[in-house]
Amino acid sequence: MARMRAIEAAVLILKKEGVDTAFGVPGAAINPMYAALKKIGGIDHVLARHVEGASHMAEGYTRTAPGNIGLCIGTSGPAGTDMITGLYSASADSIPILCITGQAPVAKLHKEDFQAVDIEAIAKPVTKMAVTIREAGQMPGTFQKAFYEMRSGRPGPVLLDLPIDVQMTEIEFDIDLYEPMTPSKTSATKDQAKKALEMLNQADKPVLVAGGGIINADASELLREFAELVNVPVIQTLRGWGTLSDEHPLMTGRMGCQANHRYGNATYLESDFVFGIGNRWANRHTGDLNTYTEGRKFIHVDIEPTQIGRVFSPDLGIASDAHDALSVFIEVAREMKATGDLKDRSEWVASCAERKRTMLRREDFDCIPVKPQRIYHEMNKAFGPDTRYVSTIGLAQIAANQFLHVHQPRHWINACQAGPLGWTMPAALGVVKADPSKPVVAISGDYDFQFLIEELAVGAQFKLPYIHVLINNAYLGLIRQAQRAFDIDYCVQLSFENQNAPELKEYGVDHKRVVEGLGCKAIRVDQPQDIGPALEQAKEWLQKYKVPVVVEVLTERVTNIAMGPDIDKVMEFEETVDL
Repeated sequence: MARMRAIEAAVLILKKEGVDTAFGVPGAAINPMYAALKKIGGIDHVLARHVEGASHMAEGYTRTAPGNIGLCIGTSGPAGTDMITGLYSASADSIPILCITGQAPVAKLHKEDFQAVDIEAIAKPVTKMAVTIREAGQMPGTFQKAFYEMRSGRPGPVLLDLPIDVQMTEIEFDIDLYEPMTPSKTSATKDQAKKALEMLNQADKPVLVAGGGIINADASELLREFAELVNVPVIQTLRGWGTLSDEHPLMTGRMGCQANHRYGNATYLESDFVFGIGNRWANRHTGDLNTYTEGRKFIHVDIEPTQIGRVFSPDLGIASDAHDALSVFIEVAREMKATGDLKDRSEWVASCAERKRTMLRREDFDCIPVKPQRIYHEMNKAFGPDTRYVSTIGLAQIAANQFLHVHQPRHWINACQAGPLGWTMPAALGVVKADPSKPVVAISGDYDFQFLIEELAVGAQFKLPYIHVLINNAYLGLIRQAQRAFDIDYCVQLSFENQNAPELKEYGVDHKRVVEGLGCKAIRVDQPQDIGPALEQAKEWLQKYKVPVVVEVLTERVTNIAMGPDIDKVMEFEETVDL
């Protein structure tokens, strides 16, 4: 057995578990880990400008490819508390990331030492596991369990807190004898599948609801095969967007109170049976549960048993990993097809396709100031099916869900449930780091863009090129729209006269200069006909300069994006196109 510092054993374990990239900010209490990273090698490090940014980079990294686990590192005290938003975001969307923090020596944990905080207690509500390792001999086993927890059942984040003296204590350890633990997961049985298919076969107007659990399980191809076998239309949740191409004839739209298609909501309201796979019945998807459930039967498949029945009780609940469930559903569906027992749904599918063809929202506005819908119209023309889109929250994100087209899993990357402002930029950098072979396009409103804007310097320093479409109305647009219910427009204005940039008039912050000051490139447009050429210029600059390129579009100050208090009460504020 080799003798080494406990933190060196931890770094060797990280490598054996498949970690090759870390996002972080060094500090005194975590410096032993940085020394181990340098000594051992093999883990590339991206220096963030803010530890919260590092946690979001880790999220973007994980979300990009099956099997990825993003790693973020920070020192003691505020570094850990800065990571909490990233841990919450990852937990809410079932994303495994590993956060590692330094800590004061064990003997001083109760003495209010400098930058010593009980991060274990703080992080527990938003992690699958949060542990302060107090014994050096427990370092290997705790890391081993951390990876097991992140990968088992419903995936999620882990925080490991490392007192500096524990990191530096020597232990006996042999990495050649270390073996990762096999993750546990629940699997559907054939009897469960037969019952599910029997119930589905009895329905006249069923829909499949494809959730993010399908993407987590790398089961999108199985979802497509199953949908085609039973010939049932698919509604994708926000986390499930990309499980089926938007162009697939069975993709019948997204639905909900905000991130919806008119035809998606309309089809759902016509349905009589809902087969949910890997979804959570999130409230922005369902709206009022009475409306959502009335007159319908439900099957719910989820890897986490306690998730079934949490929002409402289904007619059949199946605890299973989505990949395993779809595999056995396909097996049973093939058997039913061979015997001619699968119900013909051609008439129902045709009616869904007709709604998809005709119930559209207008996006080709040519008025000045620019309407934001025109931006997505131009993006659909400029960016191909290999593009990965990244966004978090706000009117810009909601409109993107209504107008953009996505064709592959992990090509819509969104902090869906937590929606933290500032997430978009660092997450996009993590996505580029994970897979530089595909174009990455981020979408932000001006407030989201400003939250962690310093992370653009990371993109410049480490050559992480992507296009960031900045939709600038100098407003907290989503909050302003929500304030309509209170008949106020209060504390949501971001506009001011910038004495250093009078050409901006009321739009305030000179994003172009800030972006350029951080080492990146920027283009600003305010005419609808200039958006397309600006996006093409941005693509050229990506290749030339290898840094993030921001395309800022100054839009009309007030735009109300279609949404409502319930799925049958979505208000359309702009023109629709009924063909």
